[in-house]
Amino acid sequence: FAPGPVVLGPLTPDLASAHLSARGAQAGFRAVSGWPDAPRPVHSDELLPERALAGDGHARRYLVDEVFVRLADEKATLVETLTTFFEVGDSIEAAARSLFVHPNTVRYRLRKATELTGLSPTNPRHAFAYRIALVLGRQSGRARHPDGIEQPEL
Repeated sequence: FAPGPVVLGPLTPDLASAHLSARGAQAGFRAVSGWPDAPRPVHSDELLPERALAGDGHARRYLVDEVFVRLADEKATLVETLTTFFEVGDSIEAAARSLFVHPNTVRYRLRKATELTGLSPTNPRHAFAYRIALVLGRQSGRARHPDGIEQPEL
């Protein structure tokens, strides 16, 4: 390959859906400049935060549906814990103090978030994706009130 980024689209089950892979690769290629240290090649799914920031609707929907909604549907405490964890500088102990829970509770919730989404909050790249997903999820109107009542669509 020539110098510059190489972006791989997702695998597709057949030739009829190959356009989905091409679309992902193109969206990733447009956004890869946002991650100067991206590996070469880089998978388009690894560029979801950059793609979302570049206006890619598919990446935005994925981050809302597959990250934010999964967390919110499981337990509202997962969204609250992740938000607090990031706000206090990725410190389990500081998050626990802020949430008035034991540090092991924070560890459990972070592990649960990882199991649900495949993203680890302690990995800087994954934390970036979580932060974008949290913002997009709140903006989507799909967040739940603390009393369990769903917010109306905006």
